[in-house]
Amino acid sequence: MPTDMTNTPILGWREWIALPELNIERVKAKIDTGARSSALHAFIIDPYQRGGQSWVMFAIHPLQKNSDVILECHAQVKDRRLVSDSGGHKQRRYVIETLLLLGNNVFSAEMTLTNRDSMRFRMLLGRTAMEKRFVIDPSASYMQGKPDGSIFTNYTKN
Repeated sequence: MPTDMTNTPILGWREWIALPELNIERVKAKIDTGARSSALHAFIIDPYQRGGQSWVMFAIHPLQKNSDVILECHAQVKDRRLVSDSGGHKQRRYVIETLLLLGNNVFSAEMTLTNRDSMRFRMLLGRTAMEKRFVIDPSASYMQGKPDGSIFTNYTKN
């Protein structure tokens, strides 16, 4: 995978990302240094209690321009926060924390859940998740390649 002279991985303005704990094999993400937080598309969000902890079930269309493929995901709720979108509109969103697989890089990041049906990308990777991990080349795309399905299963939790 491409790196700079300090061996820091290079990301383009869009990348393929896997979310193994959510069983999402790959999703196109916009790499957005202008956004503080990361966002994941969710068109159904249903909170529930499990073992005395707050969890959320959400449904996602992982493929751009395709509403036929639907994945049901479950994650523990980390927080609920008031988030401003690019238009300045405020929305209270559920926040989860999950593993991301980006090229050969595996790391945990917070994601807010919001309906991104009207957006071009199903996921937005914000600067908090990228901090001190990557260098961004805004003229490039898919510098880290597609997630490898064989690697994906190694990170799935039971």
